[in-house]
Amino acid sequence: MTYKDAAKLAAGQGFYCARTARGSHEIWRNDATGAQTTIPNHGNRPLKRKTAKAILEDLGVSLEDVL
Repeated sequence: MTYKDAAKLAAGQGFYCARTARGSHEIWRNDATGAQTTIPNHGNRPLKRKTAKAILEDLGVSLEDVL
């Protein structure tokens, strides 16, 4: 999963990029649920496994839904 994949998935779940954080990270929020997650924007480099898993958990999406 890359940044582009994570951002597209987050937008599909009702999240929006609220602000940028330190470095190349972005804070994504969903006002309807009050949830938020941090997505690192490192271009086309794949996200680390634990980072991707944490993002999916924050979005409320299971790995099976993505695959």
